[in-house]
Order: sequence, then structure tokens, then C-alpha cells
Amino acid sequence: MKKLFFIFLRMSKSDLRTSWFALRHVDRPRWFLPAIVLLTMYFFAPFNLVLPVVGIVDDFVLAPLILHYLVTLLPAHIRQSAGQVPIR
Repeated sequence: MKKLFFIFLRMSKSDLRTSWFALRHVDRPRWFLPAIVLLTMYFFAPFNLVLPVVGIVDDFVLAPLILHYLVTLLPAHIRQSAGQVPIR
């Protein structure tokens, strides 16, 4: 389980960084904030505790794919400027 978490973190690190930058950007699309909030609620859904296998598939496969799709829908100038943000 710990290995899966680190794989998930490594694969979605750039998408998480880009989405965090886009949330604070002035020109972000209106739909982006509600989409990220819904994705976060889906990630921490209570049915993950009832069906652990389905929860693992959701958390480590479906949620990163949705996050990556949302980041690709962002305007190009936001994605490009997110790549130039220094890592703190």
C-alpha cells in the first residue's frame, strides 16, 4: 500500500502542482474550482472504507486520470506558466 501511494504521488506530482498553480491564477476557468472540489470529495468518499478494493482502484487509478484530464483542459498559457514556477 505504501508503494502504491508513492507511485501515485510521483505520477501525479506535476498535475497536482499545476492544478495548485491554476487555482491561484487570475485567469483560471470558472469550472476549474468546482471540478477540483468535487474530485477532492470523490477522493475522500466514505464508500472507500466499505469496499476497500474499489477504493484503492478509485484512489490510485481513477482520481489521477481525472486530475490529469482536468489539467489538460486548462488554457495553454496557465499550463506553461505553471511549469516555470519554482519549487518551494
